Amino acid sequence: MAKVIIGIHGLGNKPRKEVLEKWWKKSMIEGLEKLNKPYKLPRFEMVYWADVIYDKPLDEKITDIYDPYYISEKYIPGLANPIAENNSLRQRVLNFIEEQLDKLFLNADFTVNYSRITDMLIHRYFRDLELYYAKKCNDKNDIRCVARTLIRERLALVLDKYKHDEIILISHSMGSIIAYDVMTFLMPEINIHSFISLGSPLGFPVVQGKIASEWQSKKIKQPNLKTPPGVTNQWYNFADLRDKVAMIYQLSKNFEANGHGIVPKDFVVHNDYQTEIEPNHHKSFGYLRTPELAEVLYPFIYERNTFQKLKSKVDTFFHSLAILGK
Repeated sequence: MAKVIIGIHGLGNKPRKEVLEKWWKKSMIEGLEKLNKPYKLPRFEMVYWADVIYDKPLDEKITDIYDPYYISEKYIPGLANPIAENNSLRQRVLNFIEEQLDKLFLNADFTVNYSRITDMLIHRYFRDLELYYAKKCNDKNDIRCVARTLIRERLALVLDKYKHDEIILISHSMGSIIAYDVMTFLMPEINIHSFISLGSPLGFPVVQGKIASEWQSKKIKQPNLKTPPGVTNQWYNFADLRDKVAMIYQLSKNFEANGHGIVPKDFVVHNDYQTEIEPNHHKSFGYLRTPELAEVLYPFIYERNTFQKLKSKVDTFFHSLAILGK
């Protein structure tokens, strides 16, 4: 049984899969190096779905900033000693906002109030998410009819490929919605060692309402949202409080334990990603190199897995018998 890290990216167009995969690996290695940890990663595979929605990827070779395929936020190393802010006031404000949003938009049965308003906000700011949640379409060749199915299949195929291995699934932004849905609705039997969500919008009432509506469409009574059933070790949720996509950052308030007793463990982190122009506290590279994530990856990478431990015990047992037989 090998160890595997699977990543799934978030909103917006991306560079080519090979480039994005390389930049994710560099970010994780950077985080491990900062903690003076060994940094040989196990097998890593990126689940890439931007090409389902966008006609062609962003191009790292384009230098014209006005070109629609110019990459304004490439991977760049972080600061040697980033200065973390005091977020106590921001935390209190965000906690208050979360309470008000839940009261305003989400009913006890997870139906969403003012759906026209929430749909309008998704339409204006989150095109990818709008396509993912689209229900009505007249042309089966229309991307709105097939986007969600195609995107979910990308992740399902990779999870199935490594189903006999020990998996950490790292999801960024909208990728955490896709990962949650696949593990919950498509592959509830898949075993995931740890699920990691970075800058996740899973706390927003409209997203929770969409999850609940899928349960209802399947005629399944699910009184509360839960951790996906196949997560066996931990669900780690990382959020920078300045990240607007992860504004509702305490997923432990919204998702109950699964059959393994796993609930989200929330971590407030400092996403230090910054270009020469401005910071982006939602950027995946900044999350992937946080010391908190490195502390999660290190034991997964270097501790022996369950199969190896069992094999070692069996080998020791038979070795002892051999000695006694002499």
